[in-house]
Amino acid sequence: MGSLSIWHWLVLAAIVAIFFARPGKLSGIMGDAAKGIKAFKDGLKDDTSQEVADNKANGSLPRTEAEKEDLRKS
Repeated sequence: MGSLSIWHWLVLAAIVAIFFARPGKLSGIMGDAAKGIKAFKDGLKDDTSQEVADNKANGSLPRTEAEKEDLRKS
């Protein structure tokens, strides 16, 4: 445990390459990840808010996935 194995050195080299390989590369990766997370959250919010509005208008409980699948088939 005192010395580092080859896998430790490879992981360390990969981290160093990501941080110091090219200026702006890490910020670009983080920016892309943030855009993806934001798009995912917006997609969830849109689906949920529309479903909640429909349920409030009907006065009904939310549908299960099986019920939604039955509606799609018919």
